[in-house]
Amino acid sequence: MQTQYLNAHQARDREPVDYENLLGDGIEKAYAAGVHDLDGICAHLNSGCVPAPDGKVWTPDLFAQEMKRLGV
Repeated sequence: MQTQYLNAHQARDREPVDYENLLGDGIEKAYAAGVHDLDGICAHLNSGCVPAPDGKVWTPDLFAQEMKRLGV
């Protein structure tokens, strides 16, 4: 029997907006730079690659709230 899996692109109901793509790219760049902890990811995003919502500074709490809002 073949194992079933869900392709993330099958589950979405629309194309990502520019902000979502920018945020995803920023997270990927952090991982590519060897950053794997939440504080480090927030620092990487704050370094200028992705603006936080409402001009705030990325924090672990804000990151978690934003991931929840985006349904990630």
